[in-house]
Amino acid sequence: MFKGTREQRGWYFFDWAVSAYSTTVGAVFLGPYLTSIAEAAAKNTGGMLFPFGPGLPIAAGSFYAYVTSLSVLLQVFFLPILGAVADYTSLKRRMMGIFAYISTVAVIAMFFMQGTDYLFGGILYLVANLTFGAANVLYNAFLPEIATPDERDAVSSRGYAFGYLGGGLLLILNLILFIMHDKFGIDGGLAVRICLASAGVWMAIFIPITLTRLRANVASKTLGQGQSVIGAGFRQLGETIRNARHYPQTLLFLAAYLLYNDGVQTVIALSSVFGTQELGMESQTLIITILMVQFVAWFGALGFSAVAQRIGAKKAIMYSLVIWTALTFVTYFMTKGSVVQFLALGAGIAIVLGGSQALSRSLFAQMIPPGKESEYYSLYEVSERGTSWIGPLVFGLVYQFTHSYRLALAMVAAFFVIGLAILVFVNVRKAIVEAGNEVPAVV
Repeated sequence: MFKGTREQRGWYFFDWAVSAYSTTVGAVFLGPYLTSIAEAAAKNTGGMLFPFGPGLPIAAGSFYAYVTSLSVLLQVFFLPILGAVADYTSLKRRMMGIFAYISTVAVIAMFFMQGTDYLFGGILYLVANLTFGAANVLYNAFLPEIATPDERDAVSSRGYAFGYLGGGLLLILNLILFIMHDKFGIDGGLAVRICLASAGVWMAIFIPITLTRLRANVASKTLGQGQSVIGAGFRQLGETIRNARHYPQTLLFLAAYLLYNDGVQTVIALSSVFGTQELGMESQTLIITILMVQFVAWFGALGFSAVAQRIGAKKAIMYSLVIWTALTFVTYFMTKGSVVQFLALGAGIAIVLGGSQALSRSLFAQMIPPGKESEYYSLYEVSERGTSWIGPLVFGLVYQFTHSYRLALAMVAAFFVIGLAILVFVNVRKAIVEAGNEVPAVV
């Protein structure tokens, strides 16, 4: 697990740190808790919220999905500039730390979210998710710098696997607190708020390990006389978009990733709401399932890495998408209250979760022109975020008009199917050659 150089091992710790946000905040506690606050605020208004006035009502059950959608939509406009600026400076590591700690502070502040303060909670979530995405752009951009072409699948997979262990360990502690909150003399609401804040504390403790072990990058571009970094960032964004047409296979991969990752992110963000609201799962069952997912995903990430070494990352991703599609369809037919079915669904998701994400990250690293890592990983993140607002939006709209979380989640299968269909046509070897990179032994 700790194979690799000192920099690679330090890089893994960022996944270890921020996976606490993905699990404790994103996957388990925030969705149901923020939804309950929204429902409390809408108790006397027929289940509807009016944050934008009486002309635009929002179903309380859709509020979390809509905030998720807004947070990722904002990243579409912000992240490309961030990536371009990083390439013009030697501040990539420092910027990664700044954004990571803004997210950390927002998560810790979730401790004060209670009662009917759904707008306060929504704003904190918006800030946390926006800056979390920004930090991840810069974190991912270090991968081509710390790993050779033949190492990248393995290094990326180890990062995800290590993250699952870190997120899982904190979740165990939070599970103990939540289930036994009466013995600690606190109520369930306070227990949830402590669990949310603990994710921020966890991030604050472990992020410095990464920041102290990664070397500062050297600026790959220089500013012209009288140019500002921000202005250069905007110009670089335009140049990146214009030049991207010279890498058609890379763009085709981004189009596929844009779609199938939207499905992945929607399932991650809204599975807890689906489990509690549609299937009637108790919070303890939900936490146990997510905890199980963390540790099964550890094996899944490393297992898919081994598969990729034999058949190539593209084929391994394609197999994972077939499984994702089948699992999403299955959710429509699940029996309400069946803990066994819910656990089985979680195990299936865990097997493909790490593999599809880790291999997508490392495969894209092979397709980036040298010296443009931050710039192109911002496009990668935009491809992730660019439609990731659509999945939650579709989920929220389907629920608002059908009042069925079951149907809303089943609709997500379309993202996997279309993404897989596009991925079939990506010529990975040609993409690597077009970018001017070394072709690994197995493609």
